Amino acid sequence: MRARDAAGNLSAPATASATTPASSSGGANATVAGTVSTPYPTLHHITIDWPVTGDANQNGVVTVRYRKQGDGTWRQGLPLRRVPTGSNAGFSWANRHSGSLFDLQPGTTYEIELTLTDPDGGSTTRTVTATTRSVPAPAASATVKQVTPATFASALNNAQPGDILQLAAGTYNAFTVPRSGTAGKPIVIRGTSGAVVNGNIDLFSQHHVHLEGLTVNGRIRFNSSNHVAIIRCTINAQGDGIVSFLRSENAYIADNVVTGRTTWAESSLGVNGNNVGEGILVTGPGHVIMNNRVRGFRDGISFLEQGEAVDQYSIDVLNNDISNAADDGIEADYCFHNCRILRNRITNAFVGISSQPSLGGPTYHVRNVIYNAVLGAFKLNNTSTGDVLLHNTVVKSGDGFGVYAGVPVRHLYTRNNLFIGGPGGNYGGYSTGSGLVASLDTLDTATASLDHDGYGSTTGRFEARIGSARISSLAQMRSSTTEKNAVQVGMDVFAASVAFPSSPMTAYPAPDLRIKAGSAAADAGAVLPNINDGYGGSAPDLGAYEAGSALPVYGPR
Repeated sequence: MRARDAAGNLSAPATASATTPASSSGGANATVAGTVSTPYPTLHHITIDWPVTGDANQNGVVTVRYRKQGDGTWRQGLPLRRVPTGSNAGFSWANRHSGSLFDLQPGTTYEIELTLTDPDGGSTTRTVTATTRSVPAPAASATVKQVTPATFASALNNAQPGDILQLAAGTYNAFTVPRSGTAGKPIVIRGTSGAVVNGNIDLFSQHHVHLEGLTVNGRIRFNSSNHVAIIRCTINAQGDGIVSFLRSENAYIADNVVTGRTTWAESSLGVNGNNVGEGILVTGPGHVIMNNRVRGFRDGISFLEQGEAVDQYSIDVLNNDISNAADDGIEADYCFHNCRILRNRITNAFVGISSQPSLGGPTYHVRNVIYNAVLGAFKLNNTSTGDVLLHNTVVKSGDGFGVYAGVPVRHLYTRNNLFIGGPGGNYGGYSTGSGLVASLDTLDTATASLDHDGYGSTTGRFEARIGSARISSLAQMRSSTTEKNAVQVGMDVFAASVAFPSSPMTAYPAPDLRIKAGSAAADAGAVLPNINDGYGGSAPDLGAYEAGSALPVYGPR
C-alpha cells in the first residue's frame, strides 16, 4: 500500500495483510498467529519470522508463495520451519514459524503470501511485502578527490558525504575513518595500483563508508558501524583480516582476497592449535559476506560466540572460496535464525562448517562443497537446534557425515546431500572415525528428518550410527531411519577423476565435484521449491551441483 499527499508525492511502500478468521476449537493445540516480520532483508534473501502462540502439538505448517511486486505469476518458496520455544547457552527464542526466500534480485520489492494451516484451528493467510537491499555503490554525482600520502589525512578529515578519495600510488599509514556518509552518498576510499596501507584501518560507529580496491598490510575493523562496504580489497593480515567485534548492521563484504599467517599443519589444528586470526568476522544482523577468497586463518569466516554474539540473524555467507582453515572453514556459531550459508567451497579445514549451536534456527547450509575436512564436515555441537542441510557435497577421510556432539542434535533437517568418507586416522589428537557413512550417535531422532541423502565410504563397507540405530546396509538404513530414499554412492559418482583425500594434512587443491549424469546421485533428490527449481531429469540430483551445470563463481568475480 502507498499513500499520496496533496502534492502528488507517493509514500514508501507499506506492508499490507489479510487475515482469515481464526478458530480456537483445538484449545491449546490451535494456533494463534502473531504479526509477520521480515527483518533486515539482504541483497538476495528475505527473512520471514511469524510468531505464534498455542499449537502445543506443533502440527501447524506455513506454505510460502512469492513474486516480484506487480508480477502476475506466483512462485513457490520453501515452507517455513516450525520453531518451538526453547533456550540454550544463555539465549532463548519464541514459538514461531521462520524461514527465508532465497536467491532474489537486489533492490526489488516482493509480495509474500503465507498460508498457515493447523488442523486444530487458527488457519490463516497473510500477505506482506519486503524489499531487498541494492548493491552498494558510490553516489551517482560523486566528487572524486585525488589524494597522496601527504594529503590523505587532511582530505579524510574533511571528507563530505558523496566524496571519493582516490589514493595515488604510495605508502599510507594506518588510519581511522572519522566521518560518515549518508544513504545514497557514501564516503568512498578507493585504492589505485601501487597504493598500499601499512597498518590497520578502523571505523568506529560510522555509517555509509566504502573501502574499495585497497591493499592493506594489516586489519580492517568496523565496530558498531552500519552500511559499511568492503569491496575488492587485498588484505595481508598479521592476525585478523576483516572484523567487527561489536554489533554492526548491513555490512557488504565482497570480492576481497584475505590471506592469513596460519600454516596447514597438524600442529595447527583445533581451537588450541598453533593458529591465529579470523579471516572475516561479524556480529549483528543483515551482513552479506560473498565471493571472498580467504586462506590461512584459524577460522575462515566466523560469527561471535557466547555472550559476545548480538542479533546474529539475517546473515548471508555466499560463494566464498575458503582454504587452509586450522579450526573452522565457516564458524556460523550462535546464529539466532536465518543465517544462509550458501554455495561456499571449503578445502582443507579441520571442520568444514561449525554451527555450535544454532539457536532454534533455521540455520541454512545449502550447496556447500567441503573437501578434506579433517574432523567433520559439520560441527553441530552444544545442543545445536534447527540446522537445515540441503544439497551439500562432502568428501573427507574418516566418517562421511560425522557429528561428535556428546549432547543431543535437535530439529536437524537434511535433504539431497552427498557424504563420502573412507579410512580415518588421528590428527592433532583427534580421531576422524573409522569410515562410517554416518556417525550421528546423539541425533534426537524424534525431532529430526533426514531423507534423500547419498552416503558412501571408500572402505567398501556401508555402516552407520544414527541415534540408537546401528546400521550395516543401505536396506537397513532405509527400514530403520527416516532415510527411506537414501542411496549408496562412491567416488565414481563424479564426472571428473577425483582423488580421495587420504592424507588430510596435504594441502589439496579444490577438485571439481560435479556429479556424472546417470550416476547413483542423479535424479535421486527431493524437490525443494526455491532451492532446486529448474532441475533436469526426473528429479533433482544429489549434492551441490546438478549434472552438467556450470560451476558457480567461488571467490572474487
